[in-house]
Amino acid sequence: MTDQQIVCCDCSREFVFTVAEQEFFYQKGFTNPPRRCKDCRTAAKQNRGGGGRSGGGSFSSERQLFDAVCSACGVATQVPFRPSGAKPVYCRDCFRRV
Repeated sequence: MTDQQIVCCDCSREFVFTVAEQEFFYQKGFTNPPRRCKDCRTAAKQNRGGGGRSGGGSFSSERQLFDAVCSACGVATQVPFRPSGAKPVYCRDCFRRV
């Protein structure tokens, strides 16, 4: 993998999709690179009413959480996506270590 230059579909500015971001996308199961730069993604979230995380970094009360079992330590956890069983799911502590 190498850094990719992408043109934002909203503002037409070029931005870098770094190797670290690509690895994160791959871990999350995203198959397509982002179409918007960070500023335009943030603006789009705010326009949808999903302003992102506030203050302490906890999930918004509007976000649906799904029960799961951590693939690394076996603890019961909740994740903001429906686990498909095709990829491992980690609790917060194990995800930080992976």
